[in-house]
Amino acid sequence: MSSVLVVGAGAWGTALALHLAREGRQVTLWARNPAPVLADRRSPRLPGHRLPDEIAVTGRLDDKPLDAALLAVPVQHMAAVAAELPGHAPVVACAKGVEAGTLRLPLEIIAHLHPDRPAAVLTGPNFAHEVAAGLPAAAVLAASDAGLRAGLAEMIGGPSFRIYGNDDPVGAQLGGAAKNVIAIAAGAVTGAGLGENARAALITRGLAELGRLVTALGGRAETVAGLSGLGDLLLTCTGPGSRNYSLGLQLGQGMALSAILANRDTVTEGVATAPALVARARGIDLPVCAAVAALLDGRWRLEEAIAALLARPRRDE
Repeated sequence: MSSVLVVGAGAWGTALALHLAREGRQVTLWARNPAPVLADRRSPRLPGHRLPDEIAVTGRLDDKPLDAALLAVPVQHMAAVAAELPGHAPVVACAKGVEAGTLRLPLEIIAHLHPDRPAAVLTGPNFAHEVAAGLPAAAVLAASDAGLRAGLAEMIGGPSFRIYGNDDPVGAQLGGAAKNVIAIAAGAVTGAGLGENARAALITRGLAELGRLVTALGGRAETVAGLSGLGDLLLTCTGPGSRNYSLGLQLGQGMALSAILANRDTVTEGVATAPALVARARGIDLPVCAAVAALLDGRWRLEEAIAALLARPRRDE
């Protein structure tokens, strides 16, 4: 029986723990504050789902034998948590974004702290509440090492959670990061009442933008067309359960960013990722992402961001 540590008792970490337990894995779920979870076997971040007794809940990262550690904490907190990971088991990054300040992707954070430790990234179009409920889903397990990909895919996947391997971890990570930023833009378009035509155009041009970003930073164009690119982008830009889309929707309706964030108890990764992604791009043409970054930091109002995108020079697609 495989022994898996899931680090992070937020919605996604809890969903992964529930899925792995259903597949017969020996699961330990680490929570920064385990008391509420231990009290009634429920995560405050994923209401409606009780943790079975088979899932051990802890607030300590003990050095015990493991087959894999799934790191499901927000990217902006990943370094602090990853630094405390004991042992030598493979690490799977299960968060999406770019670290502010350092501009590192999740696997770069892990490699900096644990340079000799095998690592992969799990990404794709997955809402936590659906995976927790056992609804059909697919994801990408990206790593350069084929053996590592195969072993982790076998360990993490299952009949209702189909895992596809991918040997382009750079492209897979960038897809997960950029789609959150583009989803904020898609939500803002809808919230401002600009119509479905405008949202479809923005998503499509956002996909083209993602393609430029991935290929310029060393990933492959075909990755953009897969689950970690187009698949994740479609879900996050259209699904009502998307935190990034819903934040953009409220921005489009005229709410201030500070007020939106004050009313949330979950992380909206696109807010911190937008400026970091634009900075990481080093001059790559990212008009949608740049507009979102300017909107979030107050340099542009929504009307100015829309006007800037519409005023771009005409050219062939």
